[in-house]
Amino acid sequence: MTAVDPAPPPPAPSTARRIVGIFRPYRREVVAIVALVLVGAGVGVVNPLLIKVVFDTALFPPGGGGPDLGRLGVLAAIMVVLPVVGGAVGLIQTWRANVVGQRVMRDLRERLFDHLQHLSLRFFTDTRTGEIQSRLTNDVGGVQTVVTSTLSDILSNVVIMASALVAMAVLSPPLTLLTLVTMPLFAWLSKLVGERRRKVTAEAQETMADVSAVTQETLSVSGILLAKLFGRSRQEAARFQAHNQRLAELSVRQQMIGQSFYTVIFTFLSATPALVYLVAGLVLASRGPGAVTAGTIVAFTTLQTRLFFPFSQLLQVSVELRSSLALFDRIFGYLDLRQDIVEAPDAVALAPEDATGHVAFRHVRFRYDDVAAPVDDAAAAGGPADGLVGEAVPTRPWALDGIDFEVRPGQLAALVGPSGAGKSTISSLIPRLYDVQSGSVEIDGIDVRRLRSDSLASLVGMVTQESYLFHATVRDNLRYGKPDATDAELEAAARAAHIWERIEQFPDGLETRVGERGYRLSGGEKQRMAIARVILHDPRVLILDEATSALDTTNERLVQAALEPLMRGRTTIAVAHRLSTIRAADVIFAVDGGRIVERGTHEELVDRGGLYARLYHQQFGDGRVEAHCRDGLVLSTGEVVADEAVPA
Repeated sequence: MTAVDPAPPPPAPSTARRIVGIFRPYRREVVAIVALVLVGAGVGVVNPLLIKVVFDTALFPPGGGGPDLGRLGVLAAIMVVLPVVGGAVGLIQTWRANVVGQRVMRDLRERLFDHLQHLSLRFFTDTRTGEIQSRLTNDVGGVQTVVTSTLSDILSNVVIMASALVAMAVLSPPLTLLTLVTMPLFAWLSKLVGERRRKVTAEAQETMADVSAVTQETLSVSGILLAKLFGRSRQEAARFQAHNQRLAELSVRQQMIGQSFYTVIFTFLSATPALVYLVAGLVLASRGPGAVTAGTIVAFTTLQTRLFFPFSQLLQVSVELRSSLALFDRIFGYLDLRQDIVEAPDAVALAPEDATGHVAFRHVRFRYDDVAAPVDDAAAAGGPADGLVGEAVPTRPWALDGIDFEVRPGQLAALVGPSGAGKSTISSLIPRLYDVQSGSVEIDGIDVRRLRSDSLASLVGMVTQESYLFHATVRDNLRYGKPDATDAELEAAARAAHIWERIEQFPDGLETRVGERGYRLSGGEKQRMAIARVILHDPRVLILDEATSALDTTNERLVQAALEPLMRGRTTIAVAHRLSTIRAADVIFAVDGGRIVERGTHEELVDRGGLYARLYHQQFGDGRVEAHCRDGLVLSTGEVVADEAVPA
């Protein structure tokens, strides 16, 4: 069966079009906002025109004499009411624009998070966690102003400018031309400043991502512990300071770019009314009284304010918008990442109660394609391997090359071999953490690429060497395996995993918080918590990826005791560490160089004298090391010196 390989996505549209596209679900609300903008702009342009009427008909009537107080009272009342109406319309517009903007922000964050959830491990093994967090928080947060207010501000300012220009042209075409003569120059300069700001903003966001990554790496429990143990606290602080200093410098540059440009603009705009008065005086002097009325001049300068203020805001917004385009580019860059683990259109569901747990690899070939591999399989991806003494895994293009085997329902299969042989890679393909390049991985005769993702997750459970626990309560961590589990089910699973007595000793029992990554628990306790979680999950296929290799003998025995009820009645595939696990296996697969070189029972493989026999003799000392480990600490000579054992 061929791999499910979705067609490559079409070329991405321009960033501006994509920004507009994120508002598409709210087009009705956007239309309402546009209507409010038009109403507000129309109301705003009426008062400057009324000024001309007030001056030319009420204060200084054409027939001479005193002011027309009746008309003046009516016009004054209208001029008082209109700003109130305009303010109310503006308030409603701002509220609606913010509501739409926040919904768009919510959708953008959810879309980005959901997209990241569906990327394969290829992406996460090659990307720093801090970089991912920075794009999801800093970058998305950085575009909030653009989404919530900038676009509506652009529309509002354009409408206000257009209405003001029309009114100014009606009042005096010559004065209008004088006003417009320098605006194209400022628009061009604004474009240049915006491009520079966009580049600096992109650089600043990358530096902010570096700061987030350093913070996440060094201030996590693991990072701070490592820094303290190796005395690297000062060096880590210096590394953070270097990134932080660069971020501060870039932020200053980002804010200062264009400030001199804005100063020139505002100076010119402030001086323009004086030019209007000068030109109006020249017109009056050349053409005589009546060429330009006082009302026209006052109304015109008032309209200039409604033209220049929105124009200056548009210039500033254009610079900010170009800066924000850098953030949108980074966000869309993640959204454009191809999901290489996708659910097939004809995917089928297989319920755990209907499954037998028959696992088969059919001529599987797989490689990581320059993406970080699991630690155990680093050499399988082309790097060095520690492996057996005097041996090394040669560089090869395939991490797995022609893997073909079956594990029947209920069997315990052990994968053994030198480091970098491909054992962890095999175990990662069953839950479809990666997809094979050729061949197929099947459960009950169904290619895992044809199983629905939720169905596959319910069929397969995995216990790894490092079990991850959330910074949450014991109850929450256990219920991750079964969200609707009752307290009785939690207790039963915890008892089966030999962790219930320890939970009862916690100050708050099931409500005890386990700390960051479970650091309030010992290694063995974390493993048994993880096993209880898998027991609640109740999978048909169980994968044990060196689940006890990092534990001391006492904890290893407790975890082994917890694993026994978990393995009972399930198909189990174990990347084996202990000889007792290997001997108990129904079938052993010896893996080397990405291939299965031997298969059989323990006795059969020892008698064959191949790779497995060499591993058995070198690593387990024909079983003598295992026997010594039952009683005490074993040195390389086999001497017993204490009551605990170090894994051989």
